[in-house]
Amino acid sequence: MWQLDYPWLLLLLPLPWLGYRYLPAYREARSAVRVPFFSAMSRAIGQAPSAPGSRSNVWQLLLGFIDKRKEDRLGLIVFGSGAYPQAPLTLDHASLSLLLDDTGIGMAGPNTAIGDAIGLSLKLLDQAHEQEKVLILLTDGNDTSSAITPDHAAAMAAAKGVVIHTIGIGDPTAEGEAKVNLQGLQQIAEATGGQFFRAEDRTALDRVYSTLDTLTPHQVKTLSHQPKRDLFWWPLGAAIGLLALYHLGALLRPRLSIARQRQEA
Repeated sequence: MWQLDYPWLLLLLPLPWLGYRYLPAYREARSAVRVPFFSAMSRAIGQAPSAPGSRSNVWQLLLGFIDKRKEDRLGLIVFGSGAYPQAPLTLDHASLSLLLDDTGIGMAGPNTAIGDAIGLSLKLLDQAHEQEKVLILLTDGNDTSSAITPDHAAAMAAAKGVVIHTIGIGDPTAEGEAKVNLQGLQQIAEATGGQFFRAEDRTALDRVYSTLDTLTPHQVKTLSHQPKRDLFWWPLGAAIGLLALYHLGALLRPRLSIARQRQEA
């Protein structure tokens, strides 16, 4: 029998919900990274800067794409002044989503190393055994600090059979590093057999990810195992029961006959 030693503790169960519902969001003071293209980036994704202590980070639209690729191994490369692996190729999409949620604009530096990002992605993809390897390049600027040019990196990707889909979200009329090279992104996609997309706002970017999901279908070989369950004892039990009833009837039949004869007499 179950018994609670301290049943009054049940009164504390609503406390987490009450705290989440009525307490103000936690606000943390931290240093900020200033980038010259922040306003253009905000306009491109259709988001206004949120107040500190926000409960969600809804601008990470890649999360919607990750949710649809449950059977794919996905990785994340962030690039700025250099390229860095934020997450290796993994099927642990929950951890990948957390790492993506922690990714911030400018965390890899103020520049745009597109060529290095492609090169690092190819190095990670070399370790994968999947037949289809796809790279999605999302950028809001042109290449300014890569050790290898984007064209050379795209040629390397094409030689390895890696398809690169490119998404430009920046302003092509901007100046300096904030200017996105749409023509260069289109050339990268064409060189690898991929497609180029222009996303001017959040809605367009969401449509791009939906399109990419259809362009890169995933085929999964599913092995199903159905455990065996012995069912022979059902007919065996029924047969034994009928046999027992037959023998019971055989034992009672003479006695019933004697009792009937006595009643008649």
